Amino acid sequence: MSVKAEFFVAALEDLPPGERRIVTAADKTVGVFNTGSQIVAVLNICPHAFAPVCLGRLGGTTLPSKPGTFVWGRDNEILRCPWHGWEFDLHSGRCLTDRRRLKRFPVRIRDGRIYVEV
Repeated sequence: MSVKAEFFVAALEDLPPGERRIVTAADKTVGVFNTGSQIVAVLNICPHAFAPVCLGRLGGTTLPSKPGTFVWGRDNEILRCPWHGWEFDLHSGRCLTDRRRLKRFPVRIRDGRIYVEV
């Protein structure tokens, strides 16, 4: 049985929407993202080819829309791997085109400070 520990990341005010912090916690490199609606922590390993996924572009994606139109949305919720462009939903960890997932970690916010449980 593994023992989990909480690690301090940053003050909430120091991680505005669309920003990230990459930290080392319990010998793991973890990306902590503010999507605007959630603080999310993921292991900095792409499940496709083991790239440092947290260095990728943070953006959005197209939403369901009428034929011939493209509606953009979900800004700051989609992480794109820097090596091969695989896109992941930070809120669920799911890849947008495959069954693979990012490993997510619980995040706690106490007294305006962000902690990740690893």
